[in-house]
Amino acid sequence: GIYHKICLPNYGVFDEKRYFRAGTQCPVFVIRGTRIAVSICEDLWDSDGPTVAQTLVGGAEVILNISASPYHMGRGRDREKLVAARARDNAVILAYLNMVGGQDELIYDGQSLICDPQGTPLFRAGQFREELILTDLRVDGVLRERDRLHARSRKKLSRLKANAESSWPVPLIPVSRSVSRGRGTSGTASPRLHRSRKVQPLLASMEEVYEALLLGTRDYVRKNHFSRVVIGLSGGIDSSLTATIAADALGPENVRGVFMPSEYTSSRSREDVHALCQNLRIKLLTLPIQDIFQSYLKGLSREFNRCNPDVTEENLQARIRGNLLMALSNKFGWLVLTTGNKSEMSVGYATLYGDMAGGFSLIKDVPKLLVYRLARYANRRHGTRVIPRSILQRPPTAELRPGQTDQDTLPPYSDLDPILRAYVEKHQTLGEIQARGFDRSVVAQVITRVDQSEYKRRQAPLGIRITPRALGKDRRMPVTNRYRVSS
Repeated sequence: GIYHKICLPNYGVFDEKRYFRAGTQCPVFVIRGTRIAVSICEDLWDSDGPTVAQTLVGGAEVILNISASPYHMGRGRDREKLVAARARDNAVILAYLNMVGGQDELIYDGQSLICDPQGTPLFRAGQFREELILTDLRVDGVLRERDRLHARSRKKLSRLKANAESSWPVPLIPVSRSVSRGRGTSGTASPRLHRSRKVQPLLASMEEVYEALLLGTRDYVRKNHFSRVVIGLSGGIDSSLTATIAADALGPENVRGVFMPSEYTSSRSREDVHALCQNLRIKLLTLPIQDIFQSYLKGLSREFNRCNPDVTEENLQARIRGNLLMALSNKFGWLVLTTGNKSEMSVGYATLYGDMAGGFSLIKDVPKLLVYRLARYANRRHGTRVIPRSILQRPPTAELRPGQTDQDTLPPYSDLDPILRAYVEKHQTLGEIQARGFDRSVVAQVITRVDQSEYKRRQAPLGIRITPRALGKDRRMPVTNRYRVSS
């Protein structure tokens, strides 16, 4: 038999109604007397959806929900609550089977789950890894549990059953012939096979995010047929975390660091870059940009003769570095990993065709404060300070002019990140954000910069999504608009 997905999501990263037609039936398959139904992903999220028809009308004792549910922080716990509620509300054994792997900016984190008719987890698979598990299920008590449920909520269930019967036919399909065993998954690594009823513990928050970034990096690089990556290293926290994740995901032998000092580069940056590469055991290339920068200034001297130095000269340095990285990419087939974080990309604190030039952006959806937390976690994970303490302690700076720091241009990250989370991820207005205790003028400035920087983000490389709303498929805003900041 064939089951067509009925509930088509059309929000966030999903566009299913644009491409697909919803199913119209809820078949239930009878295998040796046991009634088993299939649903797909979003079908499970609708409390009045196919699950009701499959259990109340079709009498399904087991439902297999096959899913490609993308990851963001805390998503696994939300899913588990949902699966438990659907199993309990419908008195059915529910097997939730989620995909594992990276697809562009999306990460599928596995964490498949089986719940009994009371909503109690019988088995939970690991996160961010493929597994093939055999688990024995007892179905003999499902109908007794459903009878008790009917006794408690007879009127409600009668209404739900009537609605389901009028919405979707529920044909019973007997499976009489033998069913051959499948050949496993199509992943590059052979999944582990074991028989288990174990409920795997969930990862702690920083480990979970770090594993997501590892999986997203590894899959994007390998599935797109690259073997090595190259990263511009500045001695700052962002490029250091990017290099650490890349080395952990791909192996240090497949990562190249490039240090491109200018006259504004401090000796501390030089020392930190060398220490980082030594700790990670990655090869480092040093390509000074001062002579190239002077040749650019000489070539533009006639046009710039009456102009004072400004951000133009700063961006020239960033674009020289981007050109050098792309030259290495072209010559040796290395994928350039950019190093901008979500805080910077949100407000456009990045140089188009400069530090934004590259093929993949590991921490594009990682806010600055979370960058620091992940860097400290990476050190704990390695059991040593692979990211030197001085990198963690120094004020963030682009080093494109004397004495420059991020806070010359941006609010403190302790204010910027919560404002961005409220505006980008929670859709809160200026007035709502101000009511949380932030200065109105600062909030207005941040919102304006977010809206005005859309043209940059459209030209940025893909990046791994780890928050509920990333600056990509989740948030589609027009570059050309007449929006105004208002409360």
